[in-house]
Amino acid sequence: MRKYIIKRLLQSIVILFFVAFIIYALMRCLPTSYVEAMARQKSMQPGSKSYEEWMEQLTAMYNMDGSIVSGYFKWLGSMLRGDFGDSWKWTVPVIEKFNDTVWLSFVMGFVSFVLEILIAVPLGIIAATKQYSKTDYTISVIALAGISLPTFFFASLLKLVFSVKLGWFDLYGLVGRSYDQLSAFGQIMDKANHLVLPVITLVVVSMGGLMRYTRTNMLEVLNADYIRTARAKGLSEKKVIYHHAFRNTLIPIVTIVGGSLPGLFSGALITETLFGIPGIGFTSYQSMVSGDIPFSMFFMVFTAILTLLGNLIADILYAVVDPRVRIA
Repeated sequence: MRKYIIKRLLQSIVILFFVAFIIYALMRCLPTSYVEAMARQKSMQPGSKSYEEWMEQLTAMYNMDGSIVSGYFKWLGSMLRGDFGDSWKWTVPVIEKFNDTVWLSFVMGFVSFVLEILIAVPLGIIAATKQYSKTDYTISVIALAGISLPTFFFASLLKLVFSVKLGWFDLYGLVGRSYDQLSAFGQIMDKANHLVLPVITLVVVSMGGLMRYTRTNMLEVLNADYIRTARAKGLSEKKVIYHHAFRNTLIPIVTIVGGSLPGLFSGALITETLFGIPGIGFTSYQSMVSGDIPFSMFFMVFTAILTLLGNLIADILYAVVDPRVRIA
């Protein structure tokens, strides 16, 4: 296992090297007029440097005066030293803006992911064990509705019912009007109150796929020969399902668990935008729309790292879930 992990880590480093090169090359393919427009825009700000000084700084920052290969290695060296530059839109260091927004998205994504697992997996198992029953049809309808509902539609529906009609939650934002007058515990509860509807949105629109996936894999396992053998030996149905079948059903599900790691840190762009939550998804979207190259490049490289790490975690979990799986 140790040799396998080391080998996969080395492979991931090589893949990340070329992914980062593609990201840098795409940035270098931007027309020079874009950099000129950015320098002109910055020079017009009060107390800012001149247009020529901004052009010189932006060109030197991303080594645009040399070849793509040489510029990439210089940019990569800066990244390895922890120098990610300053955000053009937020006018603060990239890492500072990232650190201010990513943990809010992580909390929201982690809570949504845990609730999704706790709801979707048991319902998928119940639907499989009661195939073609009213329970199965009801769960399938719920799953299909969750898959089919667009995020923006369901979020708008929640806001209409619970914010406009009932007035239980605020329409936008992370904090209420009286946030500064609240105690420390009150401030935490105020933020939690504003995250209720976004979390419900993320859970409902994402659990349908996992529910159907669990049901399909559970049905496949229940039709296996060793399950029929376990039943023929007189084992209780509960032990057959939750001890033998469920353990093997988990093997494909760990792929989803490992692949969900990037989503915990990359934020929910549509949901955060609709509810006005200043998370990393909303921030990265605003940065890309406004042409914030430093922040956008850092965020794309960070997402690539998480994707590679998630795949590695999924492979390791195979051996943890099923002892029969051995990595050579």
